Amino acid sequence: MAHTFSQLQVERRDNIDIVSLNRPENLNALNKALFTDLSNYFAGLQEDYTCRVVILRGEGRAFCAGADLDSSAFAAGEGREVAQYETQRQASSLIRLMRSCPQVIIALCHGPVCGGGFSLALAADVRIAADNTKMNAAYLKVGLSGTDMGSGYFLPRLIGLSNASLYLLTGRFIKAEQALNMGLVSDVVPLEALLDTGLNLANEMLQASPLGLRLTKDALNALIDAPSLESAVAIEDRQQNLLIGTADHREAVDAFRTKRSPNYRNC
Repeated sequence: MAHTFSQLQVERRDNIDIVSLNRPENLNALNKALFTDLSNYFAGLQEDYTCRVVILRGEGRAFCAGADLDSSAFAAGEGREVAQYETQRQASSLIRLMRSCPQVIIALCHGPVCGGGFSLALAADVRIAADNTKMNAAYLKVGLSGTDMGSGYFLPRLIGLSNASLYLLTGRFIKAEQALNMGLVSDVVPLEALLDTGLNLANEMLQASPLGLRLTKDALNALIDAPSLESAVAIEDRQQNLLIGTADHREAVDAFRTKRSPNYRNC
């Protein structure tokens, strides 16, 4: 990667990036440096087509316990409002970068997934939880609105308005099995199996053509707010018409017919 990260570890495995929040002594709480690292990383992905899937995880006992309340943005005194405004803008910009990057993001949740960490998980495309996961929109617990960093947008779309209202209006924890039953996570596995489960899913996604995978995420972003069925199928038709003329489509068809793995050229 072009950037050097102080609070983030990035490991490239073929076409997969394993991105680890790396403040384990603070339960990976989000401070300005970690926000900056994440923002720079996801901004750098916008045209990095060598990476096709991102696995987002946390070092230590937590995925992310939320905002670091000891950071300067939360400190009392002169300039607090300006610091908080800058942090807020950086946080919301990060969520938009995650949704706009062409790579699929798999969040591997374990331990506390709270506040800003909860919003990071919600902004991923797929969430897998360890059995010790507990999630909440902790913002309400520190005197703020229960909706922040996209939580009020994503959560109702994932689990329905009534369920989302319950958790956003109370800050109540969601345990792993509850999250699975509501469709908030796709799977619950033992903690020691979490990374392997994420890697297996990422490798399954890599069986798709690079452009096909990117355009599927792109379409899902648009279709979630499509105003009508006509608008939705117009987007789908456009993508299929584009993809059917590619060399990778022809390669995928031939690989399917000959029962072999495809060799994509990203064209």
